[in-house]
Amino acid sequence: MAQDVWKPNVVVAALVERDGRFLLIEEHTSTGLRLNQPAGHWEPGETLLDAVVRETLEESGYHFRPTSLVGVYSLPVAELGLTYLRFAFAGEVVGHDPARRLDDGIVRALWQTPDEIRSGRDRHRSPLLLQCVEDHLAGHRYPLELLHHYR
Repeated sequence: MAQDVWKPNVVVAALVERDGRFLLIEEHTSTGLRLNQPAGHWEPGETLLDAVVRETLEESGYHFRPTSLVGVYSLPVAELGLTYLRFAFAGEVVGHDPARRLDDGIVRALWQTPDEIRSGRDRHRSPLLLQCVEDHLAGHRYPLELLHHYR
């Protein structure tokens, strides 16, 4: 008898702070219009850094350069029967393509202060949005050299 193999869904997220505001995206989800960091699934053939750069561009139109790892987070979602494993990266935007077509479901990119993010918890896609912001504000930064990809 074959056993089911548990496998988390690996995702990446970008934390960009500029002038006291964080880059967020507003997107349509199955539970309505929600806010999140630019984030998405790690795809085959990519490094985690490749994935966060790609996802940030696809969802926000901003070119992202990761500079550090903020944290690694697990989030079980019982109603979906899955667990997300999120690698959150701090970095900076190094360009913007305002005419770029954003991923399906993305309404817009926006910049919010930490207080605006805290007061809008009811619109967060998950509790990871605020947790990552708070960890970033607390100075959590780990070198990218922690990550090793063998091909």
